[in-house]
Amino acid sequence: MVKKLFKPFIFLFLVNFLIFNWNSVSWIFNRRVISGAISEFSGKITGFFAQIGEKMDLIARLEAWETIERQNKENSLEIPKIGVLAPVIVANSEEKDLETQLNRGVVIFPDSALPGQSGQTVILGHSAPVNWPKIKYDWVFSRLNELNKGDEIKIHFENKEYIYFVENKIFLEKGEETPDYSTASENTLLLMSCWPPGKNSKRIVVEAKLNT
Repeated sequence: MVKKLFKPFIFLFLVNFLIFNWNSVSWIFNRRVISGAISEFSGKITGFFAQIGEKMDLIARLEAWETIERQNKENSLEIPKIGVLAPVIVANSEEKDLETQLNRGVVIFPDSALPGQSGQTVILGHSAPVNWPKIKYDWVFSRLNELNKGDEIKIHFENKEYIYFVENKIFLEKGEETPDYSTASENTLLLMSCWPPGKNSKRIVVEAKLNT
């Protein structure tokens, strides 16, 4: 008997509860309110996960850049003023391979002194016209002409850092001999490229002295 009366009792209780508390609970039956609440909650959840995704993406990019920068600096040329950071490659004696090697960075000319050694370190690099796409390293020495006396050049080579300061900048005709600035005790750096960018009519040479 009690079980039979229980369901009607609960039904009547709920009906009375709704009648006397309609102003407080009527929002439950308002589809617009429910839809808005669900939409707001969904938006907050979506925004929360979007923020997490953005932070994870930023962290991944920073980690990737740190890895690339660390690898590049193992043997690299860095010129802060003109935004250059490029691998340094020690060329072999076969000139026919220079072009291939220049596509992978800047190249220490065969038989020139290595960074830090007494003598003249000659580094070659490509130059390209303005807005040339940064593919390979065609662009790396395009802004050499912006360097002036006192500007800093860094070479990271065999786990050591060598800092040079620009002394001079000259332009040579094609085929003209490169000046020899070397001495018995000093190390001089020469950065060389075709000039003007994208053409092969002249050469630009930037001379820098090792800071000791």
